[in-house]
Amino acid sequence: MPNLLEIGQIVNSYGIKGLFKVVPFTDDITRFSKLKTIYIEKNKKLEKMEIEEVKYHKNLVLLKLKGIDDINDTLKYKNCYIKIDRTDAVDLPENSYFIVDLIDMEVYTDEDKFLGKIVDVFPTGSNDVYVVKDDLGKQILLPAIGDVIKNVDVANKKMTVHLIEGLGED
Repeated sequence: MPNLLEIGQIVNSYGIKGLFKVVPFTDDITRFSKLKTIYIEKNKKLEKMEIEEVKYHKNLVLLKLKGIDDINDTLKYKNCYIKIDRTDAVDLPENSYFIVDLIDMEVYTDEDKFLGKIVDVFPTGSNDVYVVKDDLGKQILLPAIGDVIKNVDVANKKMTVHLIEGLGED
């Protein structure tokens, strides 16, 4: 499991005093208020930065970081991703997972047939959908519901599913 979790992306500056406009990748955007430090990934390198202030505007997070004091400083980080230490992550409810832990997870049916690996996860409102792709590029979409997802073993990167009618083989 990766030690860092991606929690947002800097999409622009906000104002002229060094605030970042961040699109959060978390269900609870107020979790940013509990953080003291973050990592910004720029050019495949991580910079650890201290948070000075957090504000919220619509569905965005506005971050003020120590040492970033004007719009020119913020624009250098446009489109960069924000990461945190796994130890700073929120506690997830039972049967909930970080997307990073699901990506590349091998998916098998309850009859032990290999379906492929999870390549993407997207929310639909009522539940997430896992995009599973096999070695030939064939995709299957699996709803993250109890009738389908039978076991998730994060440590061994293995998921067991039950294919209900309408899912699976043509």
